[in-house]
Amino acid sequence: METRALGDTGQESTVLTFGSIALNWLEQEGANQLVELVLDHGVNHFDVAPTYGDAELKLGPKLRQHREEIFLGCKTQEREYEGAARKIDRSLNRLGIDTIDLYQIHGLEYEDELDTITADDGALAAIREAKADGKINHIGLTSHGNPELILDAIDRIDDLETVMFPLNPVVAGKDDSEYDYEAVLDRCEAEGIGTLGIKAFAKGSWPPTDELAEADRPYANWYEPVDTPEVIRERFDFAAAQGLDTVVSPGDPKLVAMVLDAASRSEGMDEARQRALIEEARHDDSPVPEQLHH
Repeated sequence: METRALGDTGQESTVLTFGSIALNWLEQEGANQLVELVLDHGVNHFDVAPTYGDAELKLGPKLRQHREEIFLGCKTQEREYEGAARKIDRSLNRLGIDTIDLYQIHGLEYEDELDTITADDGALAAIREAKADGKINHIGLTSHGNPELILDAIDRIDDLETVMFPLNPVVAGKDDSEYDYEAVLDRCEAEGIGTLGIKAFAKGSWPPTDELAEADRPYANWYEPVDTPEVIRERFDFAAAQGLDTVVSPGDPKLVAMVLDAASRSEGMDEARQRALIEEARHDDSPVPEQLHH
């Protein structure tokens, strides 16, 4: 599988990152098999978080067995020092490892959160301390909030090394600044910040719960995903063609094999097809930025 430099981190990541939330829906044996399948396709970048149910615990056994082959991203939704320090230690403990390769502030959504995170007693201080102690190697940020807030975070966090954000034909086709994730991509490229794309496989928001109960949704994703091999391949090729360093696989294990196949066989996408996809999706509903859908 193709690899790309993850910004200036020194890491060469496969163009597909395994979104390990998928392991949460499986028993341990199934989780082991899925990790082996991902590794067999050559994927070397995994992403997990403490909010993904038991995903850290389910990833642990195979992660420890293949530690040298896996660049691991983890995250925290804690915004203050004490909580973030605890979560780092808890994740290391649950994963059964000594060092997390990339530790990310998870799900930045509001300006006041950024104030809290960057304060003297904020989460960033705990993350920097953990880096100095060798518990983590690189510092990142994830958001499916407003792109302007992500740009503000880049301004305010001078040691930020990666950013994870949504990019797909739906948001690419919107003219409004609140969908302008391309501006984030451009800024990251200019500053050597690694880029991880999420929601590449989002089709739209689920119907309201009075029309389709949450329990009746056919996939575990919080948005409705595309789910046929040809459309998944098209969405992967589109995301990879935007210049992202790596594209994160969707959260439902039923989709992972199709995405692995798409990433393994990807041959890029020409600009005419990219434009056509954007036009086709221009009027679709977008499940991001998330705060528009609270």
